[in-house]
Amino acid sequence: MKKDYTDAVHTARDYYNSKDADNFYYTIWGGEDIHIGLYQSEDEPIFEASRRTVENMASRLQGILSDQSRVIDLGAGYGGSARYLAKTFGTKVVALNLSEVENERDRQMNREQGLDHLIEVVDGSFEEIPFEDGSFDVVWSQDSFLHSGNRKKVIEEVARVLAQGGDFIFTDPMQDDDCPEGVLQPILDRIHLETLGSPAFYREEALSRGLEEVAFEDHTEQLSNHYARVLKELSSREEEIAGVVSNDYIERMKKGLQHWVDGGKKGYLAWGIFHFRKK
Repeated sequence: MKKDYTDAVHTARDYYNSKDADNFYYTIWGGEDIHIGLYQSEDEPIFEASRRTVENMASRLQGILSDQSRVIDLGAGYGGSARYLAKTFGTKVVALNLSEVENERDRQMNREQGLDHLIEVVDGSFEEIPFEDGSFDVVWSQDSFLHSGNRKKVIEEVARVLAQGGDFIFTDPMQDDDCPEGVLQPILDRIHLETLGSPAFYREEALSRGLEEVAFEDHTEQLSNHYARVLKELSSREEEIAGVVSNDYIERMKKGLQHWVDGGKKGYLAWGIFHFRKK
């Protein structure tokens, strides 16, 4: 990691590299897709709901994605989205992610599924994307930008590496545009952040970088649904993971997940699928 990355990036990297976090996300959160899902029932498996988010986002790029497309997934986690895009469209994908531990799992799954020739896993941060201007036709990201301490720089980097006419599609847990001051402190303390982004923030920053809004698909209710579903899964499988995830981590995760559920139900949070295009 380069020294000029923000403290938030270093914190996120250390967290996702930890044995507790890796085992928790790989075992409980769905293994391939570790982002917010689109649920059709409260007991739906996390993997199925999370994969539905990927499918929904990809459907917005029908007719755009092909085996000639250049795609980068920012904050790719275990690379589930990259594998879906590679399998479905034959496209080549760069999976940029700051956790070397997650990236090793990603590379292994790519090899096992015969997709390593289409997916390049890169250790790095989206605050400083290690590619030339205009390198990609699609920039994709799911629930990762909250971990940045400089989201303005992230959007600047997205616009820089995106080709003219290219598409930027992403999700991120956000605070509502009308969120009262101070009410999200329990969430911010839990994830060691000072702020969250908001729909208005992303719209303003994208517009200032020459990105026009194509659509925003509001699924805010799914944020509470997802964290409640993960909390339920964790509670029901606590004994199973006790040997690989510390009790302290489990208890802190339970509290953290409940903060997200409460914040969403009180109307303090926002979440959905943003789609922009470079003019």
